[in-house]
Amino acid sequence: MNFKVIALIVMGIVFLFDTFIEYLEMKSSEREIPANVADVYDKEEYTKWLSYDKECNRFSLIRHLVSFAIAFALIALDAYAGIVHMVGAEGLYGAAIAIVIADTVISLIWSTPFSYVRNFGIEEKYGFNRMTKKTFVIDLVKNLIINIGLMCGLICLLTAIHQALGHWMLIIFTIIIMAILLLVVFLQPVFTRVFNKLTPLEDGELKTRLTELLEKNGCTVRQISVSDGSKRSTKANAYFGGFGKMKTIVLYDTLLEQMTEDEIVAVFAHEMGHNKHKDTLKMFGMNVVNVSMIVISLWALVSVPEIYLDFGFEGVNYGFAMILASAVCLSFISPFLGLFISLFSRKFEYAADKFAADNGYGEALISGLKKLAKNSFSNLSPHPVVVALTYSHPTISQRVEYIEKCMKENK
Repeated sequence: MNFKVIALIVMGIVFLFDTFIEYLEMKSSEREIPANVADVYDKEEYTKWLSYDKECNRFSLIRHLVSFAIAFALIALDAYAGIVHMVGAEGLYGAAIAIVIADTVISLIWSTPFSYVRNFGIEEKYGFNRMTKKTFVIDLVKNLIINIGLMCGLICLLTAIHQALGHWMLIIFTIIIMAILLLVVFLQPVFTRVFNKLTPLEDGELKTRLTELLEKNGCTVRQISVSDGSKRSTKANAYFGGFGKMKTIVLYDTLLEQMTEDEIVAVFAHEMGHNKHKDTLKMFGMNVVNVSMIVISLWALVSVPEIYLDFGFEGVNYGFAMILASAVCLSFISPFLGLFISLFSRKFEYAADKFAADNGYGEALISGLKKLAKNSFSNLSPHPVVVALTYSHPTISQRVEYIEKCMKENK
């Protein structure tokens, strides 16, 4: 049995499936826009959106092809084993870290031109980009440091646990990863400050209304913050972050710029609905499945040393095991997991919309969602298969229909 051939076949199957999804995305622009969101774009805006959508999809397809070609070639040509030999990395830890750093740097080299063109070409062309070249470079450096630090730490942890505990790593490593993820969620407001500046929402009518809404529903937060999202994009957002005493509501400054006070309160009510329903914890619980699949894949890969001989290694390389787990095992399983997790995520969004509607913000939420869709050039009629497999939110049309239904029930 040649494990490399099997890995390349699986990568090919995943590539064809992902390409099919890309194709459906491209064909979505030909679908009729639902009547309940037909007012989002006027004729001129629709023409502009159509051009933006086609350009983004073509660009995404090219990036997808390049990404696959590079990943396929690296594995087919035993490039990772060659890198270990070239740099003279020795020992389990040194060889694994060499692979992690090399993979991160290779990814940075090929993906940076795409990120640059996306931001300073397409996004800027259509008026979305506000990122300076200095911010772009700083973000790249920060991401590089964080990714290398995090991945090297995880690889060393995986190596140490497997060497010490053998098959028990399956349980212990899963517990440790979940604890790390829980810490990241808890400290999300702190980590956000690595890339964005957060400032308290100024006192005034808006803050008063938001505070009253929180008190009415028995919610407490550490702070209502405003993020300087405008330094990168004109696109708006809002979210709940952290747990317990670290719980924070973050509103993008672009949200405050683009929406009326009623619409902001409605979006806030939607986010508060997520908090009320403990959706962050629920999603964290579902991520246990994802983490478990990754750890099971890693456990299986590091338990069979013969696998690595087919890729040019002399024995187990924990860094390469991580690459195989991600590029082969998880990428093959992801569509099935995505179908399950996306389904529940969309249900959570419906429930949060209902919460806002039940609190009397249905009309304002519909208005706000349409404004968000318009200002972000959202696809108003994506293909149902793409929605089912990849969308964490219902389509704008589905959300409007559901909110209107909730409003009728409340009368």
